[in-house]
Amino acid sequence: MIGLHDKKSEAKDFEKAKRHALKLLSYKARSQQEIEERLKKKGFTDKIISSTIFYLKEIGLIDDLSLAKNLKIKALNTKMLSTNGAKNYLIRHGISREIIEEIFHKEEDADLINALKLVDRKIKSLRKYSSEIIRRRLYELLLRKKYNHDIIMKVLKKLNLEVLK
Repeated sequence: MIGLHDKKSEAKDFEKAKRHALKLLSYKARSQQEIEERLKKKGFTDKIISSTIFYLKEIGLIDDLSLAKNLKIKALNTKMLSTNGAKNYLIRHGISREIIEEIFHKEEDADLINALKLVDRKIKSLRKYSSEIIRRRLYELLLRKKYNHDIIMKVLKKLNLEVLK
């Protein structure tokens, strides 16, 4: 009799966990890690959490690879982060390092291209300042976006050449 009660209780918990996970996913796409953390915070057991994750993967609602690709596009194109900044952004969203390395394979020139786009977009609002202030503000902007020093210097050098024309 006790075993039957446990199965009913487990089935109820699974349904509650599934409902909660579906509610979370209705707001935005989430990684497996994010769902696990939220369910754990809600007090579900590891067994219920793994069953729920398995169910959500089976029906295609959790797909870390596709989520990572979308977050990468957002990080690079919308937020204009460097490759390292985009990787950190994905880590904060619970994407595994293996998936991150897979989707960033062979992305060497992306940093320079993105940095140039960002500077091109920002320079329009800085035209009224002296060239020294422009250089400093662009340097600080690129640094905040996690671009490395070499990329920043290439962009600023290119900017000087364009200003001299």
